Amino acid sequence: KLTSLALQPAITPELVHGRVHLKCSYSCPTAKPPLQYLVVWSRLSTPGKKEQVQRDTTLQSFSYVEMNGRNLRLGDTVFCTVTAFSRDASEQQSLPEESKGFYAGIKFLPESLQIAEDGKEHVLTVLSTVPIACPGQDDSCKITLQLSTEDLDSQLPGPPNIALSACQVDLLRAPCSGSSCAAATVTVTAVTDFAQDGNRLSRIRAEPVGRRDLLWRAYTPKDVKVTVRDLPTGNCYSFTDPHIITFDGWRYDNYKIGTFLLCRSTSRAFEVHVRQWDCGGHRSATACNCGVAAR
Repeated sequence: KLTSLALQPAITPELVHGRVHLKCSYSCPTAKPPLQYLVVWSRLSTPGKKEQVQRDTTLQSFSYVEMNGRNLRLGDTVFCTVTAFSRDASEQQSLPEESKGFYAGIKFLPESLQIAEDGKEHVLTVLSTVPIACPGQDDSCKITLQLSTEDLDSQLPGPPNIALSACQVDLLRAPCSGSSCAAATVTVTAVTDFAQDGNRLSRIRAEPVGRRDLLWRAYTPKDVKVTVRDLPTGNCYSFTDPHIITFDGWRYDNYKIGTFLLCRSTSRAFEVHVRQWDCGGHRSATACNCGVAAR
């Protein structure tokens, strides 16, 4: 056998004649007699089990395989394994070397979120690890993803757990860099529901829309799981004639007639006005709440 040659195969995505390919590159040691290479492409079919999709014997320092939507599809994790052997004596061969797994498809970063009902926005990055092809003259080089949310604790009543800043995002083609060939961002916020309902689980789903090519049409990316941590909500009250208890527990009385500013936030567009009218008898003047306006 040839000694270990440190071929170090690695997979990168590329567009070849407008179609998505994966390229397996490896280092070629100078050897006499010259070497040729067996490149075996495989995909992860089930956890821990690989399925061979293509074999190449080549003199080059690289090999291509097409993501055609049939034997290699979006959502696959792909490997290439390279063995070098002598052209003159094929029984002289190196130990096979396998690349790291390359995930082809849409990725979310982070892959899951843990957020709290505190009004903060959390950035979710959506990226494609493969380049975006332009299938026709009238198509721009982009993938449009329709975003939706679903509460997994659906048996509990109430508003949705999370809100997104956009219902769809466009992944525009860009030069591949790192693990990204196109990226967009969306913000996720936990809905403050004023209920003590414990931690709740939701998911964000993305679906490609309007694509006619086989590669994208049959593909649904993995969901993003979002855990929303319940936080206690502040309460204030105005009741009977009216007694007022503020968020921090102080107690006041306001027996006057008129329209009053009950609450205003210093950090966001939120305020509450209350209107009080005369609801007293002959002996005493008493005011009661008769209307409220909230923004």
